Amino acid sequence: MSFKMQRVHLFHAEVEDKPGGTAAKLKKLAEAGAHLEYVYSQRSLTKAGVGDLYVAPLHGNGELAAARAAGLHEVGEPIVMRVEGDDKAGLGGRVTQAWEMAGINLHGLVMSVVGGKFIGYATFDSVADANKAATILAELGTA
Repeated sequence: MSFKMQRVHLFHAEVEDKPGGTAAKLKKLAEAGAHLEYVYSQRSLTKAGVGDLYVAPLHGNGELAAARAAGLHEVGEPIVMRVEGDDKAGLGGRVTQAWEMAGINLHGLVMSVVGGKFIGYATFDSVADANKAATILAELGTA
């Protein structure tokens, strides 16, 4: 069983919490040819009428210019790692339990399975936790 885990470089913008708030930002990226693999949005917990939008990846000058025009900028937090590999029954439980035993507190986790492969995005509280999680994942992949 093998796994691949890599850091996701996120771009963030605040969006209006109303119909079309997120769509307006994504439209500018689509027009620039962006092929997004990660889109996450949620209402702000601290600002009424505002939401947060995170996207990745963005490549090239055209996509980066469109991102700036849409009010997006690269952010260092949250720490998001893309995880992928072959699916196996109980895998999510084994991985998260191993991370728990190492004292890693997940900020968030989304995982899906399609065609015998899994892909997920794990959000960590620190780079140190993300690195520790990657090491554990590598060890599980060789077990």
